[in-house]
Amino acid sequence: MKKSNDVFVSAVVVAAGKSSRMNMDTNKQYIEIGGVPVLARTLLAFQNCDKVREIIVVVNGQDILFCKQEIIDNYDLDKVKKLVAGGEERQESVYNGLIEVSEKCDIVLIHDGARPFVREESIYESISAAFEYGASCVAVPSKDTIKSADDDGFVNRTLDRKKLWIIQTPQAFRYELIMDAHRKAMEDGFKGTDDAVLVERLGLPLKLIMGSYDNIKITTQEDLIIGEAIAESRDD
Repeated sequence: MKKSNDVFVSAVVVAAGKSSRMNMDTNKQYIEIGGVPVLARTLLAFQNCDKVREIIVVVNGQDILFCKQEIIDNYDLDKVKKLVAGGEERQESVYNGLIEVSEKCDIVLIHDGARPFVREESIYESISAAFEYGASCVAVPSKDTIKSADDDGFVNRTLDRKKLWIIQTPQAFRYELIMDAHRKAMEDGFKGTDDAVLVERLGLPLKLIMGSYDNIKITTQEDLIIGEAIAESRDD
């Protein structure tokens, strides 16, 4: 069995979203925060992690040339080995990236391209946990009270906040495990909101890694304001 220092780690960064909630003409991946495009910030985090051996970037098919010239080449992202066209939905886009990783891949990190403030320690800890347990995902405890409601909008119960976690990315997996999970989901016609739920369906353990509240996903214009503040504090 390989030692943790010998594993080949690939990162699949998914940036094929349509940015419908941003209400802007520009794809959110290419909007600048602190003078740097969101996707470039995201990729630099994995570029600078010495554990990551390669990066596969999944983008909209029509963006491949633009992304290569303006992001990959412009920021000298030499760990990016392939640019892959995404699918109709996120799950399909992730799968398109997974099948393009190196045949040497032992551990794969899956990360949202719109989370540009992922911390280095989150990447390292995700890799270690995936090596030990098979699957891991970065998360933070919920700070809010969460209530469950019925179809008519009436509260039917209040969930125990101490047991609730807000799931982020990266999510890390042994490569064969996540491939099995994706294939099973396709066979069953199951669509999940993240990759971790595909592993949960197999009844396998999933280790939570404490993340940070500033690992936000840039989804709305309000997120850009928060992102500028985070970038200013990080870049100083």
